[in-house]
Amino acid sequence: MKNLIYLLMIVFALSGCKEKERMIEITTDYGTMKAKLYNSTPKHRDNMIKLIKEGYYDGLLFHRVIKDFMIQGGDPNSRNAGPQQQLGSGGPGYTIDAEIGALHYKGAIAAARTGDAVNPERKSSGSQFYIVDGQPVSENQIRMVEKQFGTEYTPEQIEKYKEVGGTPFLDGQYTVFGEVVEGMEVIDKIAAVQTQSNPKDRPVEDIKMTIRLLN
Repeated sequence: MKNLIYLLMIVFALSGCKEKERMIEITTDYGTMKAKLYNSTPKHRDNMIKLIKEGYYDGLLFHRVIKDFMIQGGDPNSRNAGPQQQLGSGGPGYTIDAEIGALHYKGAIAAARTGDAVNPERKSSGSQFYIVDGQPVSENQIRMVEKQFGTEYTPEQIEKYKEVGGTPFLDGQYTVFGEVVEGMEVIDKIAAVQTQSNPKDRPVEDIKMTIRLLN
């Protein structure tokens, strides 16, 4: 009996050691989004936490916005950038090893990166990220992605893409390291703003962000 109690105590202790998910809050003039960072991508999670603690993102812009696709920010050059300044190449001076696995459902937070031609290891930008604003995806579209990229989806994953939408053609290409859990409407509001043709896809009116840790 004592051995059984001892074993149960060990089981309970181990279950209590499960690492909690870190939550963040992204505030903009269009509203606030709450998001969780995945423990399955520890390098990206820890890097985001580090930058948030430094106040790195405060005052930066969502500098690239494409409706029904994504909103992108995190370029340090966007702080106090002129209206015609080209953005998208800035960062903290390092990259992060790829941790590719999670899928690009609507609300997914993923790391931006340079293309395969110069970045075959698909390492992520040290600070730039995008939030998916995809539309519902049909099963035919999913099958086309499977055929083109050799990806395989479970029935449950297909149903989720059909229900909430996303950008499955990015799966396996970029590291998804978190997801928005509250404030999905904010993504739609930002994605719908008017953008410039030059610089390409930059909002006409600056959209600044502030990011803080919630736990």
